[in-house]
Amino acid sequence: MHISKPLLRSGPTVAAAAALALSLAGPAAAAGISVSTTGSTVSVSTTACTQVNGHWGTASLLGSGQTSFSQGRQVALTGTAAGQSAAWSNVGAGTYTVIVVCSDGSTAGTQAVVVSPVSSPSATPTASPTRGVMGGVGGGSADYGTVTLVAGGALVGTGLLATAWYLRRRARPRHL
Repeated sequence: MHISKPLLRSGPTVAAAAALALSLAGPAAAAGISVSTTGSTVSVSTTACTQVNGHWGTASLLGSGQTSFSQGRQVALTGTAAGQSAAWSNVGAGTYTVIVVCSDGSTAGTQAVVVSPVSSPSATPTASPTRGVMGGVGGGSADYGTVTLVAGGALVGTGLLATAWYLRRRARPRHL
């Protein structure tokens, strides 16, 4: 059997790429919980728990400085065998850790979540100072018509053709 050198050289690279993909996908798949935020509400869902004595388990929201499950705001999981969930409302801005412990004592997962500050609906909008043309998609130009876009495309095309013609003429040898 003949193994070519390029295959031998690319083997470790392919193995490293596969290991990286598995390591990146591993924690997300192994976590077993999904955490989301909407305003000042944090919610968690899982399918990892089984019902024991009529209970699914407990979810805990840990703030900074809190290190154990019992220190956080605890909420009982509710749901069905297809999925369980819990939610906390009126959560202040900051970084939190969500831990889900099933009724059988196993940890379904742990995940960090960032809650952004919520602007109050009673705040009145204030006029911001004009700052000229803003860069970026949609911020710096108006919606131009077809004629303007065709004219711009023609100018770009003409520039490309002129550049190619100049470089071609320059590359020719000069004979007297």
